[in-house]
Amino acid sequence: MTSSIKSSLARHETVLLLVIVLEVVLFNALGQRFLTGGNISNIFRHSVEIGLLALAMTPVILTGGIDLSVGSMMGLCAVLFGMMVNTLGLDPWLAGLAAITIGALGGGLNAVLITRLNLPPLIVTLGTFSLFRGLAEALTKGSVAYSQFPQSFLALGNSNTAGIPTQMWVFLAVAAGIWLLVHQTTLGRSFRAIGFSAEGARYAGIPVARNTSIAYIIAGAVAGLAAVIIVSRLGEARANAGIGYELLAITAVVLGGVSIFGGTGTVAGTLLGWLSLAILNNGLTRISEYRIFDQSVSSVARELSGMLTGVLLIAALAIGTVMKSLAVRRALKQSLENTKATHS
Repeated sequence: MTSSIKSSLARHETVLLLVIVLEVVLFNALGQRFLTGGNISNIFRHSVEIGLLALAMTPVILTGGIDLSVGSMMGLCAVLFGMMVNTLGLDPWLAGLAAITIGALGGGLNAVLITRLNLPPLIVTLGTFSLFRGLAEALTKGSVAYSQFPQSFLALGNSNTAGIPTQMWVFLAVAAGIWLLVHQTTLGRSFRAIGFSAEGARYAGIPVARNTSIAYIIAGAVAGLAAVIIVSRLGEARANAGIGYELLAITAVVLGGVSIFGGTGTVAGTLLGWLSLAILNNGLTRISEYRIFDQSVSSVARELSGMLTGVLLIAALAIGTVMKSLAVRRALKQSLENTKATHS
C-alpha cells in the first residue's frame, strides 16, 4: 500500500465517510423505507438548520472560540421575524433580511465582549444564550406563536426545486461560501493561525481581534438565516425555535474533525459530521417503526438519538484530545532525534 493511500485512509474525513456508509447500510437493512426518495428528502429538509449552524460554528471553533448562543439567536430572530411580518406587515423577504441583520448584530455583541473586554468565549456566549432566549420568551410571553405567512414564503421550507428541497439550495450556497472563506482566503487561513496561537498570530501581523469578530458576526448572521428557514418549514415563529441546536451544531463540527481547541479542521469534515448526525436521527426513527419492536422499545429507540449524539460528542472530544497529545509527542520525539543527529 503506497504512502498516499495510507495517508488518505488515515484522514478523519475518510473514516467519517466510512461511518456514514455503514449507517446507511445498517438503517436500510433494519428500517422501513429508508433509501426512498421521500425519506432522503426528509433527511435534508429537517436538518438544514442544524447544518447551517454547524457551518457557521466552524470558523468560530477554528479560532479557538465557541458560540453557545446560536440556538437562542435562532429563537429570537424567528420571533422578531414573525412580529415584523404579522404585526408590522413587512414583506417576508425584507423581514428575512432584517432577521439576518439582527443575527449579525447579536454575533457582533459576542465579538465585542470577547475581543474588546477579553472575556472567555464560553462565559460570554453562555450569557448571551440566556439573554437571547429570555428576550424571545419576553416578546412572546412564552406562548405567542406567529403564523399565517404567505404561501410563497412557506414554499421555501416545504417545496422542492429541481427535485431537491428548496432550502437545500440555500444551504449549499452557504456551504460553498464558508468553504471558500475558510480554505481559499487569507482571512480564512488566519482563523486557523489564531486558533493555533493567538499571540503568535498577533506577532505575525494578523489583526486577531478584527478577524475573530468577523467569525462571530458570520455565526450570528447564519443563525438569523436558519431562523427564517425554520419558520418557513414549520409555518410558525415561536420562542422555542432552535432549542438544543447549538449542541448538535458543535457535535457536528467536532465530529467532523475540527479541533475544539482551534487551529485545525475543514469545512468538508463539518459537512460529513452534520450528515452523519442527520442520518443517525432519521435512521433511528425508521428502526423504531420496524415490526420486531413493540411499542415500549419503539419509544426507547426514538430517545436513543439524543443519547447517541451525546456519546458521539464525548467520543469526538476524547479522540481530538488524544490525537493532539500524540501529535505533540511525535513532534517532541522528532525534535530530540534531530538534536541528537546534529550533535553526533
